[in-house]
Amino acid sequence: MSIIKVKTGGITADAITDALIADDVVGTEHLTANEVDTTALGADAVTAAQIADDAISEEHLDVTAITGHAALTSVADDDLVLLSDTSASAALKKMTVANLVANAGGGKINQVLQATNSTQQDLNSNSSFVDLAGVTQAITPSATSSKILIIADIHFDLTAGDRGFQIKILRDSTVVFEDGNNKSTYTAGARIAGRNTYLELDAPSSSSSLTYKVQVQTDGNSGARFNPESGRSNITLIEVLA
Repeated sequence: MSIIKVKTGGITADAITDALIADDVVGTEHLTANEVDTTALGADAVTAAQIADDAISEEHLDVTAITGHAALTSVADDDLVLLSDTSASAALKKMTVANLVANAGGGKINQVLQATNSTQQDLNSNSSFVDLAGVTQAITPSATSSKILIIADIHFDLTAGDRGFQIKILRDSTVVFEDGNNKSTYTAGARIAGRNTYLELDAPSSSSSLTYKVQVQTDGNSGARFNPESGRSNITLIEVLA
């Protein structure tokens, strides 16, 4: 074995280059802490397992890692969003869209739907409730905690004499509102037209499709016209988030 002696006092700074050092000559004990020869690293040589926690600061992250992807035009309840948690030194945390909406506070209008009809409907002494044609609207609440604000606007006219009608608002087959006070007495030969508006807040506790409709019934010896002379009746459904 040959022994080569080197007088280190005569070596200037950077005099020994990588080319002068044989492979595997320098052990790890001779490396300066925190120094890595990046030219000797192959592609993907450093894995996540070799990087200590908090070793990479945010200025070294690729800013296009998130913004470079195509923007979403819609989201699902189970999609995840990133939040800056101010209670944990602004640490980034994830949350589902559904939980974000639930924790954002209530009282928000989620959707507004309306059905309207201007076709005249004559009812003469009907003894049972019948559907007011065209005043029916379906809605699918986004959550079981939502409430549905119902606004029914009914256009009618009544002929002379003791005339009146009753109204119901149904959710599917369940009556959610009933009013039997639409009755007045008029002089002979008189005719009166009017509009009545009804409001009811319903809590269906459902996220399935629901159908709301208006039913009317005239008094036993009387008749009424709905949507007379191109008048309109309608029902409006407003979903209010919890």
